[in-house]
Amino acid sequence: MRIPNMRPGAIAHIRGEGGISGAVKFYQMRDGVVLAADIAGLPQTPPSGFFALHIHEGPDCGGTDYANTGGHFNPSGAAHPAHAGDLPPLLSGGGQAHMAVWTNRFRLADVIGKTVVIHENPDDFHTQPAGDSGRKLACGIIMPVR
Repeated sequence: MRIPNMRPGAIAHIRGEGGISGAVKFYQMRDGVVLAADIAGLPQTPPSGFFALHIHEGPDCGGTDYANTGGHFNPSGAAHPAHAGDLPPLLSGGGQAHMAVWTNRFRLADVIGKTVVIHENPDDFHTQPAGDSGRKLACGIIMPVR
C-alpha cells in the first residue's frame, strides 16, 4: 500500500468550535479505505488528549450542535463499536492530532456525502449506541476530489 504520492478520492474539511480546523482525506485501496486526519485547534480537554472520531450518516454539519450529522454511519445495523463509521480516536498533542488508519468496513463511494465528526471525549468502545463520546465539537462533509 503506497499513499504518500496518491491523490485522495475524497476529503472532509473539518471546522469547529474554538478554531478547530483540518482535513480528513480518504484513499480508496483495493481492499478498503485509508483515512488520514490532520487536525489543529483541539481543546486541552479531555485531560487524556483523546477525542472520538466517527463517520456520521447525516449529510451536513448544520443544526444546533451539528444535529444534521445524525448518528454513526451504520448500514449493517451492527452494535457499537462495530459500526462502519466507528474509527480509532484522535490523540491530541498541544491541540494537534495526526492519524492514519485503514478500514474495510466501507468503500469510499459509501461515505461520499456523509459527515466526519470529532467529539469532546474519547469513545469508550462499549456504551450503546455511540460510545459515550460526548457532544460534537467539529464536523466536515465528505466530498469527492475532482
